[in-house]
Order: sequence, then structure tokens, then C-alpha cells
Amino acid sequence: MEKNDTRAMNNRNNNHRYKVEMCSMKAPSNFLRNFKNPWRPSPSVDLTQTNMQPAYVPCNGCKHLLMVEENTRNVCCPSCQTITSVTKKKITRESEIPKGNYGKEMEANGLFPMDLPAPRRAKRAVLCGVTYQERKYRLKGTKYDVKDMYGLLFHYLGFSNDSIRLLTDEEKTPNLVPTKENIKHALQWLVKDCQAGDSLVFYFSGHGLRQPDFKNDELDGYDETICPLDFRTEGMILDNDLNTTLVRPLTRGVTLHAIVDACHSGTILDLPYVYDTKRKNWIDNHPPSGTEKGTRGGFAVCISACQDDKLAADTSAFKGKVMKGAMTFSFIEAIKRNPNRMSYGALLDSMQNTINQVNPGNCFKVKLQKLLRCNTIPEPLLSSSEKFDVSSTIFKL
Repeated sequence: MEKNDTRAMNNRNNNHRYKVEMCSMKAPSNFLRNFKNPWRPSPSVDLTQTNMQPAYVPCNGCKHLLMVEENTRNVCCPSCQTITSVTKKKITRESEIPKGNYGKEMEANGLFPMDLPAPRRAKRAVLCGVTYQERKYRLKGTKYDVKDMYGLLFHYLGFSNDSIRLLTDEEKTPNLVPTKENIKHALQWLVKDCQAGDSLVFYFSGHGLRQPDFKNDELDGYDETICPLDFRTEGMILDNDLNTTLVRPLTRGVTLHAIVDACHSGTILDLPYVYDTKRKNWIDNHPPSGTEKGTRGGFAVCISACQDDKLAADTSAFKGKVMKGAMTFSFIEAIKRNPNRMSYGALLDSMQNTINQVNPGNCFKVKLQKLLRCNTIPEPLLSSSEKFDVSSTIFKL
């Protein structure tokens, strides 16, 4: 068994997302190998330039229809990651597909080219997973986190494929790499022309840091940040920026959920209220400067991996061989167990129960953890643009 450890980005005194390993086996590499991102256009299939009908095959796993190029031998499903062999018997042309549910499945699987105008979606999401490849501070769990979150939104929560923008540093398409500029553009797309009834999701899995606050809008004196792939050269994305881009534009009837699995992410959206799970009440988080941090009538909620002064964790304790972000894993498991009607309080309790399985409470195991230099996984934090009854308000994406 490997010892749990904390790695620094630059030196041992820096705070960052730490790793909790419970298995000596390394996680498999090359996430999303052959993954066909719905936001990446296929260079060899251009429906605007040819009269040829698109060809589809059913996925061997989830049975969704997958568009295939000419002479393709195998195709990887973007939803369940199943590899399906392409044979003449399996191929179906567009004119042969019955309308109705199949048409909806085609649309949900992103079977329309990116360069064609996509219909406006009431549910939209931006998912960012940054591994910082080939750097000494790289993360193993984030590439699995973002894939799992994509699967949750698509399979369980009714998000169509063309409503999700997925940014990972394994992408070959330049505008899908999670650089600072690309993340900002994606967030602007997320809230653009938002209107009543919209449900927006921002997910980030990667490093988070803190830096001194010079605007007097932080109670603890520090700005929280997320680290894009190029943060060493282009800088970090501050909580002030995320609040301005994501929170302030929200009009009445629009709901935003941010799920941030990073260190120091407690108040990463600078929302006015933070929920205390022990006292069961809301804590005022308004900035001392009096700067307005709320919405324009919309509703913003953030579920963070830890408090502002804590470190998030990657761990293989849940799945043995594969590193996972502890907060992401516990969040997804909670939703899968009850995807329809679950209050925010029940969601937090379910997440904490999952985490407690890795954070045993008896004295002997606590001493064993200290002996092995294990870091306990912190409890998730809920913040909001307004106070609400956590025990009765239903969580819904």
C-alpha cells in the first residue's frame, strides 16, 4: 500500500490539490482514446459540401446511434466509451432511420456537424478537466472526473450532446484545450442570452490556489482561483472573474450550478451566502467593500470540494485502480442513487457519507492514518446567491 501524500506545485510550502492513493497500481493512461468530441467537427464528413447521406451504426453498449465516416472500421461511443466495429450490415443511412425517438437520439448524440446552426438548449454545460500533462504537478484523477461528469449529465440528467462543451488538455482541437482564454470563451457561451427556464452547469476539475486580495472583497483576505492549463504564463482565473462572467449575468428564472473539484474552492464564485452543515444555517459572505456579487434575479449555487483554506483530494480508495476526485465521485454517486427528487441537504449528506467511508472515525484508524501520513478528505461546501431551505429545496440540474 502506498502512503498518501501531498505534492506541491513549486515547493513543499505551496498549497494545491493533493493525492490520496490507496493502491500501488497506476491508473490507465490516454483517457478518451478515440473519443469523438461532439464539439470537434469531422474533417472528412462535411454535410454542407456533399449530397451523401450520413451513415450511422448502433453502439454495442448504450445502443445510441453513432455517425461514422466512410471506411471507418471502429467507432468509440462518446457516452459509454464502448468500441463498436463498423460492418455493412450495421450501417444505416439517414433516410432509413424512422422519425420520432430516433431523431431525438441522433440530436442528443451530437450527430449534426458543429458548423451547422445548433438549436438553442435550455440545458447547457461547460466541463473542464485539466491534468497538466508532463508537468511535475500533474493530476491523475481529473481526466476521469470530467468523463464521469459528462456521462452523468448525458445519461441521467437529460443534457444533449450538443449542449455540453468539454475542455481537456488531451484535445487536439485548439479551442477545446482548457487554456485561460478558451475557458473564458466557454463560460461566456454558457450564459449568453440566458433566459427564464435555463439550467446551466459549470464543472471544473484541476488545481486551485489562493492569492492576496487587494480589493477588500474577501472576508479572509484571499482571492480563490482556478488554474487553467497555461496558468504559469497567462495567469489564474480569479473568483472575481468567475463571479463577473457567470453569476452577474443571471436573470430571473435562470439557474446556475457550479461544481468545482479543486483546492481552496469554497467560495470560488464569491457568492453572498455559505452554508454551515454543522449549525444548519447560512453564513453571510458579502464582501466588506460592499461590491455587488449577486445575480440579476437568477439563482446561483456552487458545490465546492472544500473550504477556502483546505485542500481537495484525488483518491483511488473508491475504485482501487483508478484515481478519482473525491468530491466528484461522491457527487456523482449521490445523483445516481437518487436522480429525481433529492434535497440539497440530502445531497450533501450523501456526499459526506461516501467520503466518510474513506475517512474512518474510530481512533485506531485515525492513528493509522497519521502513521501513514494520510490526508483526510474534506467535506464539500455549499454556497449560494440567496438563502433557501436546504432540507426541502429539491436539487435539480
